[in-house]
Amino acid sequence: MSAAIGLRDDFGSSQLRTLAKATRDASQARRLLALAEIYDGGSRSEAARIGGVGLQTVRDWVLRFNALGPDGLIDRKAPGNSPKLNHAQREALAKIVESGPIPSIHGVVRWRLVDLAQWVWDEFSISVSEATMSRELKALGYSKLSARPRHYAQSALAIADFKKDFRPSWRTSEPGSRQGRI
Repeated sequence: MSAAIGLRDDFGSSQLRTLAKATRDASQARRLLALAEIYDGGSRSEAARIGGVGLQTVRDWVLRFNALGPDGLIDRKAPGNSPKLNHAQREALAKIVESGPIPSIHGVVRWRLVDLAQWVWDEFSISVSEATMSRELKALGYSKLSARPRHYAQSALAIADFKKDFRPSWRTSEPGSRQGRI
């Protein structure tokens, strides 16, 4: 069995307990108290029991504490997946969206998400879903616009004929016409 990794020398158990009292992060406080137990001479198993974790997790806490100090014990945001398109590819996408499709070259008269995803595949050999393409375009400042559907045989004259001038069916009464009625 290998030797345990030592803790930094610039902190002590009383300092860690004071930091644990002062912090508002419950997870950081739990980790600080577990490491304070190690500073007091307790075993790593006892520190794991105090922290409610396994020995490997305590080892990870020790490594993070040694590298970054007490701030290393604060929960960090998970990095997530790296973006599929880099900055230059996003600029090319914005340029192609701004210029619009050329029907003879691109085979479409307006860009759809699926067409742009196909363009990204043809241009950069990167497979992008429609949902990812939508997020990328939104991040570039574009919003989804769709034209109001219109029938191909619709004519302006037919619309004008369809609109009728509806006169009100009521009219104002003449003054004094209500006086004689009961």
